[in-house]
Amino acid sequence: MKSRSLARSIFLAVTLLLLATIVVSAAYWPVVKKGNTGRNVVSIQYLLRSRGYSVSVNGSFDTTTENAVKSFQTAKGLTPDGIVGENTWTKLVVTVQYGSSGDAVRAVQDQLANRYGCSVSVDGAFGSGTQSAVIAYQNANGLGADGVVGPTTWQYLVSGYDGLSESSVRIQLTNAGIVISSSGSCSNRCNTSCTGLRSLRQSAITGLINFKNASGCAITMTGGTETGHAAGTYSHWNGYKVDIGMSSCISNYIYNHYTPIGGSKYKDAAGNIYYYEGNHWDITYY
Repeated sequence: MKSRSLARSIFLAVTLLLLATIVVSAAYWPVVKKGNTGRNVVSIQYLLRSRGYSVSVNGSFDTTTENAVKSFQTAKGLTPDGIVGENTWTKLVVTVQYGSSGDAVRAVQDQLANRYGCSVSVDGAFGSGTQSAVIAYQNANGLGADGVVGPTTWQYLVSGYDGLSESSVRIQLTNAGIVISSSGSCSNRCNTSCTGLRSLRQSAITGLINFKNASGCAITMTGGTETGHAAGTYSHWNGYKVDIGMSSCISNYIYNHYTPIGGSKYKDAAGNIYYYEGNHWDITYY
């Protein structure tokens, strides 16, 4: 009996370790260095400013930024190579939460607003709007939704999928005759009443357009990359899923052309999954 109990304990420990590894592997600390541009450079510059370094927030990893990084690394006992990798990120990020203010808050707000498409002002004040957006982001990524931006949330923010712009997605779908609808008449990804378009993957856009053309049905997209859906790799937030409104044309086409795989799910020839959820079809395009 003792051996069985020990075996069960070992199995449980190994399982928990594997699950923890899977969760951690979903995010990483990106390597950012001189010559790079973009939102992560903006975050680095804001974080450097929050620690007293005089750098311009221009999104360009220039010589001034590199020198400030080297100075910070020296002060923290790191190799002063001017490259922001895991060791530098973990020393550089600042935990912020409701009531915090300053450039570290601006770094968070900039990621949420300009990388992820959440309606947040980059004003340096961590108020209720920023807190709500952080909680929505954490929920979408399967994190502890406490509204506190600590190292884990920071890691997700700087390594998350930075895909197509909202305007690019909207143009493609509108030109294809696909109607975009939301109960809140909005596209804020951190609001569950909106239909998010930013970061929808090209495979999902192309798949939905192909489905419309093949079926000949009118298509209304009611769900995109907004929060409020289940987290996971192939999730709405990560740009793989769309929801479309119900119609007899759509349902009959799916029933007659795709393979039932159980649980109100159907698979097309390309392996995409169409899931009947009562009042809409949830589609995963790989």
